[in-house]
Formats: sequence, structure tokens, C-alpha cells
Amino acid sequence: MRVSRWEPNARGRLEQAALELFAEQGFADTTVPQITARAGLTTRTFFRHFSDKREVLFSYEEQLPGVIATLMSEAPAHLTAMEVMDRGLGTTVASRFEGQREYLMKRQAVVLSDASLRERELRKLSILSAAIHAGFLERGLSDLDATIAAQVGVTVFDVAVTRWLAQDSGRALPELFHETLEAVRNLTSAASAAPQAPATAPS
Repeated sequence: MRVSRWEPNARGRLEQAALELFAEQGFADTTVPQITARAGLTTRTFFRHFSDKREVLFSYEEQLPGVIATLMSEAPAHLTAMEVMDRGLGTTVASRFEGQREYLMKRQAVVLSDASLRERELRKLSILSAAIHAGFLERGLSDLDATIAAQVGVTVFDVAVTRWLAQDSGRALPELFHETLEAVRNLTSAASAAPQAPATAPS
């Protein structure tokens, strides 16, 4: 009977090899055989983990709906939408990126260098938005409120991650998320508090 060779941390090795090659020679010029050769694995092993080379950079997307659904269901019922985003997205989701800043910075550089990857990145944000929207619907928000909350959540998260990767002060992602969300609160509060111009009488 043929026994399969044990391949410890094959997925991680493939991800690391792919990212190195994408950075060295460009995404378009990197092939799956090159990735597997760098990782010391076979193409069969590659396709056991990924459907194509692009999915190496986006494979974690499949976890997003489940992560969002869990944090939404576990958030206390009395929390407002903004509080759910702050405590949920800002703490639970952001904490999953801890210890991965260097990898994510390299990944970001690769994504920004290729038009097809930039387009694929937008799909990631769309998946995140849909998951947040569904979660807020389950919490009883109207479709309109859930849609707005989802868009705010995705925007705040994207801005916070971008700031986190660009900064050199060592501030934590949850802190930057909270700060960005607070900026949204301040903007909306300022808009609602602004004096309304008096209506002009028809001439």
C-alpha cells in the first residue's frame, strides 16, 4: 500500500514561497511550478490547498462570513450598531491580524502592483460587507440601517488596516480601528449639530 509523504505546514510553506516569488519577479510572471519548487512541494499538493495562484493571497476569505456571524451572535443585544463594530470588528477581527503585519505589508505591495489583484481585493471587501449586513439583519436592524452599518464597518476596517500597515509607531490595529470609528462618529455628530440654513420664502 502506498503511503503519502508527510508534508508539515504545506499550506504555510506554499503561501510563503508564493509571496516571495510575487515580490521578486511579479505576480504575472510567477507560475505554480515555481511556487511549489521554492516550497519543496508538488503541484498536486498546491492544488490540494488552492484553486490557483491568486487564491494564495485570498484564501482566508472563506473564513470571514463565519467569523462575522459568530461575533454578531455573541455581541450583547443591548449594544448599538457602532458599539458592535467597535467591540466586534475592532477587537475580534483585528486581533486575527496580530503578528502578521510584516506578511500583510508584503501582501499589500503585491496586490497593489497588479490590476487583477486589486479587483480581487474589492471582492474581499464585498464579502465582508455582506457578512456584516446579514449579521445586523439578524440583530433586528432594518435593511437600510444594516446596509449603512455594513458599509461604515467595511470602510472603517479598510482605512484602519491601511493606516496600520503604513504607520511606523507600532500602534495596534484595534486602537487604530477604534480611532477611525470615533472619527466617523465625530463627523456624523458634527453634521447633525450644524445649524440648518433658514428656508427662503418664495419670491
